[in-house]
Amino acid sequence: MKKAVIFDLDGVLVHTDRYHYNAWRILTDKLGIDFPQERYDGIRGLSRMDSLERILAFSPRQFTREEKEALAAEKNEAYLQRVEQMGPEEVDGDVRAALRGLREKGLLLAVGSSSKNAKRILARTELTACFDAIADGSMVTRAKPDPEVFLKAAELLRVAPAQALVVEDAAAGLRAAKAGGFQAVAFGGDAAGNPLADYEVTRLTALLELV
Repeated sequence: MKKAVIFDLDGVLVHTDRYHYNAWRILTDKLGIDFPQERYDGIRGLSRMDSLERILAFSPRQFTREEKEALAAEKNEAYLQRVEQMGPEEVDGDVRAALRGLREKGLLLAVGSSSKNAKRILARTELTACFDAIADGSMVTRAKPDPEVFLKAAELLRVAPAQALVVEDAAAGLRAAKAGGFQAVAFGGDAAGNPLADYEVTRLTALLELV
């Protein structure tokens, strides 16, 4: 019997991928780096700096640490401008139904996201009150596929990893969940069809059958 469900944010509870991609495109266009959608798919679930390192690998230039930090901040500013346009209508009705159903079953709920903007996004979409704990990139030093953010979420909920399901849409997130001793649920993205997943769902309300 599970006591908790820990959700990734981007791509699971809200769909901010288009905002991330557009913000990265602004930066890569400026740097003259080709950045098609398939390259973005390869960095989904990674931290901002890890994503930037992979993107800059396609540039013939070498960048200093200070330049990289400035570029990461520039991308984040472009992204936040789009986040400020978000509202509760961005959240699919199935997401809210799943959260209500899990709560009615007595499950503890948390967010485990590498994003340092997680709390802002949850507030903009009116999801904050749905969760007992929020673990985000500001609380950890290691990004997925390291399990630190999920372990932090479990710690905040006061449950053992074996007592919690992690819901992820990214392969890096699945690896993080399994490394932390959690059972992992694949929900679309590049997590779909991944053999690391213990379960796979196409709608979040299907979680009600797993707990």
